[in-house]
Amino acid sequence: MAARDFRTRLSRRASRAGVAVSDDLSARLAVYYELLERWNRKINLTALDDPDVAIDRLILEPLIAAKHLPSHPDAIHLIDIGSGGGSPALPLALAAGPRLSLTMVEVKVRKSAFLREAIRQLELTSSTVENSRYEELLVRPELRGRFEAMSIRAVRVESALLMALQSFLAPGGVLMLFRGPSGPSQPPMLPPLEWTSTVPLVESLRSRLTLARKVAAEPIRT
Repeated sequence: MAARDFRTRLSRRASRAGVAVSDDLSARLAVYYELLERWNRKINLTALDDPDVAIDRLILEPLIAAKHLPSHPDAIHLIDIGSGGGSPALPLALAAGPRLSLTMVEVKVRKSAFLREAIRQLELTSSTVENSRYEELLVRPELRGRFEAMSIRAVRVESALLMALQSFLAPGGVLMLFRGPSGPSQPPMLPPLEWTSTVPLVESLRSRLTLARKVAAEPIRT
């Protein structure tokens, strides 16, 4: 899809969803989408058969979700688990701007190569790619409790997985689960994670964003 066609489609889809997209953001998203299309011909990154559905899922969902990123006086550190073709992580980073520092976790080598090329072309200088399983990263002390936000595009929400992944979050950190229409509005979570809300994303997809917060441990009284 030509950049002009993409930007026209994005403008139409965003208007329908009530999302404002600046010219600069639209141009950078066009770069990302063109790169995604080009690499998708060589390796299977994501489904792009229906351009409108692809834009809704890969671009609009993260743009709508970006308003739920936590506010912070300095940089926001976001970790994205299973980054694959770069959504929701890259559109989230583009929407948030330079205040966001992004770490993408992707176990597959070729997908990691794509993510690094996307970072380079989009000039996301505060973004990195970890070509590792998340379990391998949890043993690194500097990554535990480092992030104010974590994003996952979840097929199934399993409490055991969330319990492991919450170790990346700082106390008060926000978990952002990108979900389809199935499953309960309030998925099962165990402390220190606390469900806060589930909000709609794109109406045509019936997609949802589930938000949870990592509750700080209460001090031990003596």
